[in-house]
Amino acid sequence: MACFLSGEEREAQRINKEIDRQLKRSKTVLHREIKLLLLGTGESGKSTFVKQMRIIHGNGYSSKDRSDFGQYIFQNIFTSMQNILEAMNKLDIPMAEENKPRAAAIEAVTADLVAEMLPEHAEMLAELWLDEGVQACYSRRREYQLSTSTEYYFNSLKRVADPEFLPTVEDVLRVRIPTTGLNEYPFDFTSRRVRFRVIDVGGQRSERRKWIHCFENVLSIIFLAAMSEYDEVLVEDDTQNRLEESLALFENILTAKWFQRSSFILFLNKKDLLEEKVKNSDLRKYFPEFEGAEEDQTDEEAAKEFIRDMYLAVADTDRDIFWHYTCATDTENIRFVFDSVKETLITKAIETIALT
Repeated sequence: MACFLSGEEREAQRINKEIDRQLKRSKTVLHREIKLLLLGTGESGKSTFVKQMRIIHGNGYSSKDRSDFGQYIFQNIFTSMQNILEAMNKLDIPMAEENKPRAAAIEAVTADLVAEMLPEHAEMLAELWLDEGVQACYSRRREYQLSTSTEYYFNSLKRVADPEFLPTVEDVLRVRIPTTGLNEYPFDFTSRRVRFRVIDVGGQRSERRKWIHCFENVLSIIFLAAMSEYDEVLVEDDTQNRLEESLALFENILTAKWFQRSSFILFLNKKDLLEEKVKNSDLRKYFPEFEGAEEDQTDEEAAKEFIRDMYLAVADTDRDIFWHYTCATDTENIRFVFDSVKETLITKAIETIALT
């Protein structure tokens, strides 16, 4: 009984209770943070998803933040035109004679060092974009590496070239800045007193070896797959189909020992690009097992379902895969999808706490 405890014993008991309280408090804080690992091959849309999370659940992008993206937008524009010009040579696509000096001038620019859009460069780029050969090469873009935002930025070139140019939120979402290494982004949900820590890692093959640092205590994996890449090849290996590479990576992650207790969320991304692409690029040419649309389906719906089923087929029958069709550049789509995902993640976190 407590009345027979010595002073030292009562003090020891008090200290033990305090330690227990501290441990309980620490455990509560720890489990209020939900760790998510964002995976996928290069250019699957992971970084765009993180930007959307910042817009929807973070502090968004101030004018100063958006201004900082300006030089990367300029660099994307130069890189896209240089990629097209290089492809024109490889594909033997002719250019109008009067545009050849413009092409030479643009090719001479070091895209990674561009910090501003000079008026003379903007004029050259605009004229080149209108060239019939450039447009013919752009229509064959699946045959070489080209940013999916190319047309968007060239259609906005007059606005982008304005000396007072301030990137819009959509400009920020569409700019391509390759992810290298590991980047962590915390997002607080005050209504549920929960913090999501999203970990974004490079998707290129050379970056994947760094993922090992992210494996511990990951509650869930969000895997992004770019459905529109069914007819494209890797930057690192022009003999490897991008969608096949993504499927192989998805299977490897599902079977990895580190992720056996993690839940999986599959974002079948770039649905808008897929729906447009299947009108002109036959999916059966790259995946002969695709049987096409049924009577009550459109080609777009059939293509989405076929690609979805390929991903689900590599998972164990006992493994729950939560999947969604997404367009990472569409803020409302990502808001809706993540609201659904959020409840799944919080439920999973509660179950995890109950087991520890």
